[in-house]
Amino acid sequence: MKKLACILALSSAFVSFNAHAWGNDGHRAVGAIADQLIKGSNAEKQVQALLLPGESLEKIASWADCVKGTYCGPQTEEMVAYTTANPKHSEYHYTDVPYQLSHYEDHGVGTTDHDIVQTAKQCIAVLQGKADAASNPHHFTPRQALLILTHLTGDIAQPLHVGEGYVAKSGGFMVPTQKQLDDKEAFATQGGNNLQLDDAKLTANSTQLIPAAPADDKPTTATPAKAPTTRAFHSYWDTTVVNYAFRRIGARTPAQFAQMVIADAPVVAPNSGDPVTWPYQWADQTLVVAKLAYTDVVPGAMAQQTSKSGEVYNVWPLAIPDNYPVQSSAEAKAQLIQGGYHLAAVLKAIWP
Repeated sequence: MKKLACILALSSAFVSFNAHAWGNDGHRAVGAIADQLIKGSNAEKQVQALLLPGESLEKIASWADCVKGTYCGPQTEEMVAYTTANPKHSEYHYTDVPYQLSHYEDHGVGTTDHDIVQTAKQCIAVLQGKADAASNPHHFTPRQALLILTHLTGDIAQPLHVGEGYVAKSGGFMVPTQKQLDDKEAFATQGGNNLQLDDAKLTANSTQLIPAAPADDKPTTATPAKAPTTRAFHSYWDTTVVNYAFRRIGARTPAQFAQMVIADAPVVAPNSGDPVTWPYQWADQTLVVAKLAYTDVVPGAMAQQTSKSGEVYNVWPLAIPDNYPVQSSAEAKAQLIQGGYHLAAVLKAIWP
C-alpha cells in the first residue's frame, strides 16, 4: 500500500508518515468515512468553522501523531503550542485495560486520568460547550478538541490501544492486580510493543493469504541491508493489518476505502446517552475485539533487550495462528468502519 501524504494545512507539508496507531492510511480512512457521513449536516458546518481552508477530517486525522515529531514535516506554531501545554500528550492515545476484561472502569488497572477515554471525553465536553476547569484540565480549545477527537476516535477502535496483554512471571497472559505489577509478578507489554512476531514467517503466510499490492503501490525505497527479523505485535496492528484490509477489498486510498465500505451499508451499533459517555462505550466495544486479537496468541519465554538509549526492557516472542492475517485484517476493516461511523455520530450528536 502506497504511503500517503500527511497533509497539514498550516505547513503545507506533504511527507510520508506511517508510524503510529492505524498508521496514516488507517486514520485517514476513519476521517474520510466521517467526512462523507456528515455531508450536508449542521455537524459539517460546525466542523468546517473550526478547520482551516483546505482541511477536512481526513486530512487532520493524523495531526495528533504528527505533533510527536517531524514525521509530517516541520512542527508548526500550533503544534509547538499544543505539545508545550500538554507534555504528556503521547499518553492521551491509549489505555491499558487487561484485554480479558469486558469494561473500562475509572481508576482500574492500566487506566489513568489522562488516557484515551478520559481525553476523548474531555474533547467532547469542550465541543459541547460544557467544559469547565474540572472537565477540561488540558485547556483544549474547540479546534484542538476537534483535532484530538478525530484522531482518538480512530485510536480507540484499535484493539491494542485499549486491551493490554499482561504476561505472568510464570508465563502466559493474565489479569493482574496493581500489586502484582508492582511486585513484578506480572509485566505489561506496552500495548503489544514488546511482543515480537517472527517477521519472516508472518510475511510468508501473508503472501499466501492476502492479495498482493498493485505494482505501483509497492515501496520504491531500497530494502535495508539487514531486514528486521521480528515485528512488534503493536506495529502489526497499527499498520500491517490496515495494508491487508485495503488490499483485500482493492482499495488504494483512504478515500476509496471509505467509499467502498459505506456503499456496503455496514451495520454499526449506535451509542446511547450523553455523548460525553460514549468513549466508555467505544472502549468496551473495542475490548470485545481485543479478545479476538489475542485469541490463540501465545507468548514465549521472557528475554531482555537494551534500547539505543541504554534502557533495558522485557520482550517476548509471540506465536500466532497461521491464518492470523485473514482474521485480523477482517477485524481491522470492521474497526476502521466503526471508528469512522462513531466519529460522524458523535459530531452529529454534538451539533444536531
